[in-house]
Amino acid sequence: QLQLVESGGGWVQPGGSLRLSCAASGFTLDSYSVGWFRQVPGKEREVVSCITYYGDYTTYVNSVKGRFIISRDNAKNAVYLQMNSLKYEDTAVYYCAADGAVNYCAGYVPTGQEDYWGQGTQVTVSS
Repeated sequence: QLQLVESGGGWVQPGGSLRLSCAASGFTLDSYSVGWFRQVPGKEREVVSCITYYGDYTTYVNSVKGRFIISRDNAKNAVYLQMNSLKYEDTAVYYCAADGAVNYCAGYVPTGQEDYWGQGTQVTVSS
């Protein structure tokens, strides 16, 4: 079965850290750019970060710059999101998506036409 599976979410106090993983199953992730997105009830899904095929180009939404780090390990067929200094407003369901377009991360995402989406993992920042 071709799928992305996120893991690593959970509950954390403000200022804490979590590391999310996005693992591909049934296909190799090294031919895809991968984005991390988040969504809260009543709001649109927003991009958090994106990384290209070889990890040579990354993007971050302004609200997470300096706190989150996206990385990938193509040998492990996975992409990660290290989240540090977490804030209440980071609470959301986090999703990863893979897209084969070479310029995916430079465009307006999500496009709604991503090749694969994960099922999401809940991140709750609360005291």
